[in-house]
Amino acid sequence: MSSRQMNASNRETTTTVTHFILLGFPSSPEMQLLYFGLFSTTYTLTLTGNGLIVFSVLLDRHLHTPMYILLGNFSLLEMCYVTTTVPNMLANLLSTNKSISFLSCFAQFYFFFSFGYDEGFFLCAMAFDRYLAICRPLHYPCIMTKQLYISLVILGWLFGFTLYLAPVVLISRLPFCGPNMINHFVCDPVPLMMLSCSEDIITQLLYLTFNAFFIIGTLIFILCTYFLVIRAILQMPSTASKHKAFSTCASHLAVVTLFYGPIIMMYVSPRSGHPEKMQKIITLFYSVITPLCNPLIYSLRNKEMKAALRKIFRTEQSVHKM
Repeated sequence: MSSRQMNASNRETTTTVTHFILLGFPSSPEMQLLYFGLFSTTYTLTLTGNGLIVFSVLLDRHLHTPMYILLGNFSLLEMCYVTTTVPNMLANLLSTNKSISFLSCFAQFYFFFSFGYDEGFFLCAMAFDRYLAICRPLHYPCIMTKQLYISLVILGWLFGFTLYLAPVVLISRLPFCGPNMINHFVCDPVPLMMLSCSEDIITQLLYLTFNAFFIIGTLIFILCTYFLVIRAILQMPSTASKHKAFSTCASHLAVVTLFYGPIIMMYVSPRSGHPEKMQKIITLFYSVITPLCNPLIYSLRNKEMKAALRKIFRTEQSVHKM
């Protein structure tokens, strides 16, 4: 008998779910401590790396351009993104009580995916900025005005919070009558829908539609943009110009690959056939590992960013000497 059938048969004998149990990574206490050390270190490095990019953009006037302002906001989003899940995961690793209230679970669900949607929007905006800079260099100052990139930043932060409200509300209104154990370390929509006592086709279709709109729509936009960008780069007469343009775009394309690869595997269908262990590994990759890699990718491949980071470290050293 499937879990949903068991839920339906228990509807009359089970009270409404008021909390969920996030099983996380079941293992020995020693392994739990090892996981805690590993994930807490990763979390600290992620906040530090992305925080340095944010402060570099704020403090260095040379980085007060649309490209770096969008990057700074993207890094700030990464910090918010990991904070929605990792602290709770770390607390669960040290606790025998792995429960999370119904409201907290859906709040985590909402903020985690809203920030994820916002990141997708910013990746599109960054691709659009590169398209204008490389394909329309003479018109770039007239098109990418201060008013436009500020509008893109505001829309970027509002995009996910507005768009993802409907799926969260609909899934939260599904009947949950037990069991309440989620074999995951986050409140993910797929296991949540599987715990529901009834199978709501409309909610599943809406969820699939939102995923398709976000994942496929934004990815097609980015790929089309970079097709035009690469075509323009190949037509450049100077080898040095080609190298500089490719270097500028390579970091963004690497981040796009890290971002879209795992979520395509996980969320193209509400009934993804991945085993539960594989789901956790994929989620761990895009929710913990990818935000750690992004500042490394941008800081190591970008001369202006490396110069700004050197200034910050020199300033800190000067303050300590004083």
